[in-house]
Amino acid sequence: MRNEGMKYKLLALDMDGTVLNRNHEISAENRKWIHRAIEQGISVMFATGREVQSIAPYVEKLGLRSPLVAVNGSEVWRAPGSLLVRHTLEDNWVQELYALALESNCRYWAYTVNEVFTAQNWPGQILRPEDDPWLKFGMHSDDPACLQQIHRILDATGRYELTNSSPRNIEINPLGINKASGIREVCRLLGIGMEEVAACGDSLNDLKMLRSVGLGIAMGNAQEAVKQAAKAVTGTNEEDGVAQAIRNYLLGE
Repeated sequence: MRNEGMKYKLLALDMDGTVLNRNHEISAENRKWIHRAIEQGISVMFATGREVQSIAPYVEKLGLRSPLVAVNGSEVWRAPGSLLVRHTLEDNWVQELYALALESNCRYWAYTVNEVFTAQNWPGQILRPEDDPWLKFGMHSDDPACLQQIHRILDATGRYELTNSSPRNIEINPLGINKASGIREVCRLLGIGMEEVAACGDSLNDLKMLRSVGLGIAMGNAQEAVKQAAKAVTGTNEEDGVAQAIRNYLLGE
């Protein structure tokens, strides 16, 4: 079992709903097994929709020096503080997304390199300085029909990668940019194949990642489409599901 498990050289972890519990904490059990995987020679990294500023405290707490996929693949980092590649949304696209959010009466937010914007602090100018471009736009609605209509409109443009981090939102990146594309960049950096990667996730922004790696593991609390796409299902994020996945599928203990 150990020999079978050790074929995985990289473990990519989603954060919210996966390695983090409802209190946005990494449990002691998850920390223990993450460190055990690292001790056994497996690189452990985050692959998340979060922006790098909100990831940093968790990276520091775990003592990670591994690569990082942030903002659903719009940024790939060689290591904390060392950017490998960045993919951005054009200013006029964000104007289009902003107008659609207002028209649809949705909550909305967006990430730039340095800022998180919501309705409360939305900038007067969509045009961004060269060193602070747009990375991701999000919309939230409790009305499934509204979200479906937005999805249809945006999909028809052929410009956007559309996913979610909960059934009540849509997350928008440049077309072709997702966690799977980010992990491919990391694999090229590390000189390993996608078949040597295991990943854990719970939402649609994890779907392509779980399908493209050697072992895609859905959390017990994952959306049903994610469970259907995964090769294995572990416990929920409240049951130390990441620790279970490492123990059962990677280290075979």
